[in-house]
Amino acid sequence: MKKSKWSVIFPSLQPNIEKLFTDDSFNPATENEKENFIETKESVTYWQEAWRRFKANKVAMISLIIIAIIVIFAFIGPLFSPYDYSTQIRGSENLPPSWEHPFGTDGLGRDLLVRTMYGTRVSLIIGVVASLIVLVIGSIYGSISGYCGGKVDNVMMRIVELIYSIPDVLVVLLLTTALKEPLQSMFNSSSSDFIKGLATLGPSLFSIFIAFGLLYWVSNARIIRGQVIMLKQQEYVTAAKALGAKGSHIIKKHLLPNCVGQLIVTTCLQIPSAIFLESFLSFLGNGVSAPMTSLGSLASDALGGIYSYTYRLVIPSVLLSLLILTLNLVGDGLRDALDPKLKK
Repeated sequence: MKKSKWSVIFPSLQPNIEKLFTDDSFNPATENEKENFIETKESVTYWQEAWRRFKANKVAMISLIIIAIIVIFAFIGPLFSPYDYSTQIRGSENLPPSWEHPFGTDGLGRDLLVRTMYGTRVSLIIGVVASLIVLVIGSIYGSISGYCGGKVDNVMMRIVELIYSIPDVLVVLLLTTALKEPLQSMFNSSSSDFIKGLATLGPSLFSIFIAFGLLYWVSNARIIRGQVIMLKQQEYVTAAKALGAKGSHIIKKHLLPNCVGQLIVTTCLQIPSAIFLESFLSFLGNGVSAPMTSLGSLASDALGGIYSYTYRLVIPSVLLSLLILTLNLVGDGLRDALDPKLKK
């Protein structure tokens, strides 16, 4: 019997070689066979893949939906309310929850539902603005420290360690006390509508922003510094240096864009921290000025009737806890989704 050429190539399989292979076994595959055999994978970008991983995280998606509902409640809800946050309804003081006032009224006859909406809005705005301040200062400081290295990095990191040792709450309280009168005088003497609009929030709020600009950016700066130190060793940074690119151009065009995942995650995790700080200060009476309100000031106002009107304390406290919890869960989900090491 004529031996197959495959029995020469595979002598150990000679007894069964004719059953395993024939001369036509290795002919080129047809187009139909290729389509059935090769599993094509859709080409996706980094952000599309990150969104897919984020959607697979059910806890983060549910948290994102809850945040969206809270945002709609805070920014769109007041448009459908017949009352304003400062409207006092005579004869409606200390009413329990009802169809007309779902969250009841306070001791001055103000509707607590619309005040909770405005309080949630103020807390969200404070959290976002403070986080953006931290993002800008921390990313610039950390990227410069990491890129320059050497003595510059050592000096800048010692400054960061010094700031870490400062009690932040004490600084905020001192700034609130020191800046209250100058800011209030500026608000009263200004003719600008924008400044007058800011005056409704009160001078204490600006002390919080100043404190974030002075103290709370150090964690973000450390994260960005570590990422920049790793990225500056890459070939594209070396090529940019060889082409004569300046350090500022390399940081702006090459290093910071590759840190965007870490920037997004740290910013999202900073928002609940800012909201909690503002609520804590408002609870102590150093937050937004009356009649404007926040979730912390609503809880503070409810302490006087904690036994008689417990719902006044429960509603803003539950909403504040839910907001901080969901923001942290979304931040954790973004951290997992944007980490390329977790890509399957």
